[in-house]
Amino acid sequence: MRKIILSFSFCLFATIGFAQTAYTGQKFGEEVKPGNVKPASKMEAAMGDSQTVDMKIEGKVVDVCKKKGCWMTLAMPNGDPMRVTFKDYAFFMPKDIVGKTVVLDGIAKKQTISVETLRHYAEDAKRSPEEVAKITDPKRELAFEAKGVVILEK
Repeated sequence: MRKIILSFSFCLFATIGFAQTAYTGQKFGEEVKPGNVKPASKMEAAMGDSQTVDMKIEGKVVDVCKKKGCWMTLAMPNGDPMRVTFKDYAFFMPKDIVGKTVVLDGIAKKQTISVETLRHYAEDAKRSPEEVAKITDPKRELAFEAKGVVILEK
């Protein structure tokens, strides 16, 4: 009997000891589990030579699609924000989260964005027709496709 109680106690303490706290905040898409989260500013370095990497990142929102929340951008150290889209267009972000911190789980990408797509993004962001017309070259950028997002409560 004593061995059973000791074994049960060990299992209970091990479970409690290894349990991780879930993120608190508004959640979208798949669950974002705690652990191994990198700041968005370190994403490119963590990717190395890979074009795509499955990872979790944390960053500050600087813009959101004004039409329906179908994309957002995160602050990056070079001043050029990183675009975040959502896997399979399955969920959208609230339009009032600029300045909030988010944790994302998904695929980090190095990609080239076409002129057509850049113009579409500019129109979604309510840029003037003159600003949209000035977009004439594709752009090489970092991007992220999130399968899950948590807007952190701070």
